[in-house]
Amino acid sequence: MIEYNNLINDIITTKISTITSLKLFLFIIFALLISFIIDMIFGELPTRIHPVVIIGSIIDFFKKMFINIKNRLSGLFLVLGVYAVSIIILYVIYLICSFNIALLFIVFAILLSSTFSVNMLLKTAVDVKDALDESIDKARQLVSYLVSRDTDELTESFIVSATIESLTENITDSYIAPVLYYFIFGAMILYHPIDNQLFYLLLVPMAYRIANTLDAMLGYKTDELVNIGFFPAKIDDILNFIPSRIAGIFIVISTYLLNLDGKNAYKIMMRDARKCPSPNSGYTMATTAGALNIQLIKKDTYILGDDNKNITKEDISKAVRLSKLTIYLFTLVVILLFTLIYVIL
Repeated sequence: MIEYNNLINDIITTKISTITSLKLFLFIIFALLISFIIDMIFGELPTRIHPVVIIGSIIDFFKKMFINIKNRLSGLFLVLGVYAVSIIILYVIYLICSFNIALLFIVFAILLSSTFSVNMLLKTAVDVKDALDESIDKARQLVSYLVSRDTDELTESFIVSATIESLTENITDSYIAPVLYYFIFGAMILYHPIDNQLFYLLLVPMAYRIANTLDAMLGYKTDELVNIGFFPAKIDDILNFIPSRIAGIFIVISTYLLNLDGKNAYKIMMRDARKCPSPNSGYTMATTAGALNIQLIKKDTYILGDDNKNITKEDISKAVRLSKLTIYLFTLVVILLFTLIYVIL
């Protein structure tokens, strides 16, 4: 009788565990899909409440605090301070919303959408192409917001190149990386549930976005930032190492699906990806250059691809379609893989 009762308890426990696991699985999938729709339809959140803007303000606060420490420890202290404050703010928001699952889901999806930026990424490239139809000076101004180089004297071909470079470089950190880490951690908590797992599920892509923002604001080798920006830059390099290479592979696959030069895309990726100062950015930029049979050039820094044809503003449209398909394809594949993991589980 005791063994029978134990068996019944095991079955009940297993059933409850399965239901909980199913709810978590559905939450992870639908939160990502809703957040993706939010981003594609509405774009960025208002500046006053955008998490990245708030993170930027926190970074500025700690930068002023540690900038006068003339060694690399200043960057480490800054990183620790930024993460500590950001995590506290996120946890308070989580606690406030956790009393109602519907509210929690809505806030979770909105905050998750702030960890990537597909709409703005694609729209910015299209805006530059449209500006080229009106005035090269307007296009130069728009490009100046995307790249760190001097754009005042850029010709049309260099404007197109800079736009495609910015677009494709940011495929990784504007979408692939945060979503990849989101699903990796999602798979982990499916296998090993933890307390406050939805908080940590949101924290993972948000932590990536914090690292990326730190690098974007501080990761430069100027006299002012060479010390305080060392750790932020290295952390970003580490976090993007695998996602950038995955993004490159998905661009190759998307190239074949769009009847572009997939063979050349892979060839140029393998040949030129490491020509960039960054250990990661070349894997998407070089692959795109190969796919479109063009050269992407940053003067005195790198030349990616072969000069098979003149680069034109129409190549921006092709790069946008390629980037969009890459993002869609990655989303589909990662959801299918996550579903497979759940089924096996």
